[in-house]
Amino acid sequence: MTIGSDGNSLLVKASGSDPTSVRTIPEVPPRANILGVGVHALNLDSTLGLMESAIVDGVKGYICVTNVHAVIEARKDPGYRRVLNNSFLTLPDGMPTVWVGQSQGFNTMEQVNGPDLMLKLCEISCRRGYTHFFYGGQPGVAEELKDSLTGKFPGLKVVGTYCPPFRPLNGEEQREVRGLFAQLKPDVTWIGLGAPKQELFMAEYWKSLDTTLMVGVGAAFDMHTGRIRDAAPWVKRAGLAWVNRLAQEPGRLWKRYLTTNSRFLCEITLQLSKLKTYDL
Repeated sequence: MTIGSDGNSLLVKASGSDPTSVRTIPEVPPRANILGVGVHALNLDSTLGLMESAIVDGVKGYICVTNVHAVIEARKDPGYRRVLNNSFLTLPDGMPTVWVGQSQGFNTMEQVNGPDLMLKLCEISCRRGYTHFFYGGQPGVAEELKDSLTGKFPGLKVVGTYCPPFRPLNGEEQREVRGLFAQLKPDVTWIGLGAPKQELFMAEYWKSLDTTLMVGVGAAFDMHTGRIRDAAPWVKRAGLAWVNRLAQEPGRLWKRYLTTNSRFLCEITLQLSKLKTYDL
């Protein structure tokens, strides 16, 4: 199947005997413009509904869970920005993306946090039978994640895991991964490589790997295996989840947050005051 989008709805052309056969899934909401990155005006429930429709109808695509860091990376790299803007869904992870979207009139837009999305879809999958694959993480983390989530959700079908090297896959590894997916055919593949690496990986491989949806969830692998503590719900709603991460990994994250948060604040002020425009 191939995907085409008219901006608000997704068209799916089946690859069967009738090449003109076209089906539709429920309408995808428009995208809020956040510094030129199109973030869909969604909440957790509407995201899950679209994902389930895609799984049932076999609609292939990739999903980006996008926060301030990803938006600023996209400002620096037009290629990465195109990846975010050509996704099946680009989700508002992080309250600043939600606040900007709501200021543009998308009043139902709410935070869709990667770890929360993973838990909720796994819970639903126990009833619906959707299958999952975990790709990424440090050596052994994906297997631990499988054990953790199948223990939390009895009946969850995790058909495989793969820990890639910290570099692009070579030819032999690409053949190995494609063969693995051809055999297992997971409905959902969760990618834990961190931004922007995971989004670039999905954009490169979503068509060639035999899986329906690919979802980049970054630190969710470490959170659900106890390596990182997730922020409390009220901390997330206050837009302070980054403080929780910074407190746990100050040496690695202080410079990122200092530069990205400062740049985001400056640029979003220009956009909201209409002193500068950012095209999608």
